[in-house]
Formats: sequence, C-alpha cells, structure tokens
Amino acid sequence: MLIHRNDTAVDDLIGLMRGRRTLVLTGAGCSTESGIPDYRGPQTRLKARNPIQYRAFISDPLARARYWARSLAGWPTIALARPHDGHYALARLEAAGVVSGVITQNVDRLHQAGGNRTVVELHGALEEVLCLGCGGLTRRDAMQQRLLALNPGWDTKSVDAAPDGDAEIDYRPYTHFHVPACSSCGGTLKPNVIFFGENVPGDRVAEAWRLYDQAEALLVIGSSLAVYSGYRFVLRASKDQRPIGILNLGDSRGDTLTGCLVREAFGRAMPRVAESLLIA
Repeated sequence: MLIHRNDTAVDDLIGLMRGRRTLVLTGAGCSTESGIPDYRGPQTRLKARNPIQYRAFISDPLARARYWARSLAGWPTIALARPHDGHYALARLEAAGVVSGVITQNVDRLHQAGGNRTVVELHGALEEVLCLGCGGLTRRDAMQQRLLALNPGWDTKSVDAAPDGDAEIDYRPYTHFHVPACSSCGGTLKPNVIFFGENVPGDRVAEAWRLYDQAEALLVIGSSLAVYSGYRFVLRASKDQRPIGILNLGDSRGDTLTGCLVREAFGRAMPRVAESLLIA
C-alpha cells in the first residue's frame, strides 16, 4: 500500500472527511502531547509493564494494595494533564457537525476537557472510583486524599507514569500499604475503568455502535488498535466499505485497511484539518 506523508497525507485526510459525518476513534497516542505516556509508542513499547488484571484485583488484597500504591504515585500525572491543540480542534469539528462523536479508549477525559460533548468512554474514566459493593461513585481526588492520609510518608518519588494512572515506583512491601474501603458500605473500591480481563459493559458498546451507525466515515487517532474493543469498529467499517482514515505516529493493526494513513502527531495535524474544513 502506498503511504502518503506530511502535508499530502493531511490533504488526503481532509478530502476523506469533507462532506461526510465522521466518527472518531481515539487511543492513548492522543494524550502524549499532554504529558501522558502511551501504551505502545516508540519508547513505551520497549518497557515491560505488568498492569493489574481484573481477577487479581477483586480476589487478592495484596494485588489491590499494589495497584493503589502505584496509583497514588501515578494519579497526579493524569490530574494535571490538560488538553492540547489537537483536542480543541476536534471539539471545533464536532461543534460544526463535521465530527459526529468520539469513541475513546482513553481514561483521562481530555476530550471532554477540550470541549467534545458526544464521547463514549469504552474503558471508563480514572476520574471516578466505583464501590464494588454498593455501586456508589466517588471522585478520584477524594480517594487520593484518603490514600495519603492512611499512608503518610509513602515515597512517591522517582515514578514512571503510565496512561492508565499506574506508575512504576521504587519497590516497598505492599503489605504495609493501607487501602481505604467504601465510606458508605465498607466495600472494595476500584477505579471506574476496565482492567485487563474485564469486559466492556454491553450498554456502552451499544452506545458506541449507535454513533457508528450515524456516521459516514471513520477516523482513528492515536491508537495501535491492538485491543479488540476498538479494532472491531475498523473491521466493521472495512466490511461496510466506509472510508477509514488513520492518524497515528506508529503502526496499527488497521494500516492495511485504509488508503489514508497519516504519520503525524495529533496536536500538529488536527488543527490543520479543522482550519481547512471549517473555512466558510
């Protein structure tokens, strides 16, 4: 397949979106310019990670302690991140009706902070904490204060943050880390995100497909499409012979399914797309 690059590739993307209601599917590569690392970029793919598994989290208190200890260190990176020019450009395109909505695999809520209104969060949001007992939701900032109060002096320096709010920290025995319980029922608290080994809720998937059915083209931004929860939309668009564009710095599983592949940063390319498509 012939891959166009730089200005020519962006022009191709503009042509793909012009006159078509475009659904956008986003991944962690959208957030790197906001200071949040991605999962499988040129640098992060070289680092071995051991993310929490759903079954371990719900069944093993030590695994939960490990997660929350690392999250205590990693959360500030997420909380302090701010949208960049790419997010704002995507929001302008939605406001103008060019973009029909965003399906995101991200958990940082930068799309909403940047102005997007129609967003399906496939994997949830780190901003919320869910009680597995009563189903109550609380804010992650409040959880952070409870973690700090229960673990004074816990060393959170020399951290290597991850896109899911996790972080590498200097090892300490997690048996000494205290995890708060739900203040309402005493239940187990979990970030309101989808862990590895956990299924995306059916109603969330249905809402994503509703957005898909309303669109005429699909644009993937910042995703390697390694996870099936996002890749399925590209497979469906290919089967339906809908135009597919991919804006991503690295390789993705969808590269062979598109003739419009842009190897450029989201924050650099999307403002140029918006400027061209929103000219009166």
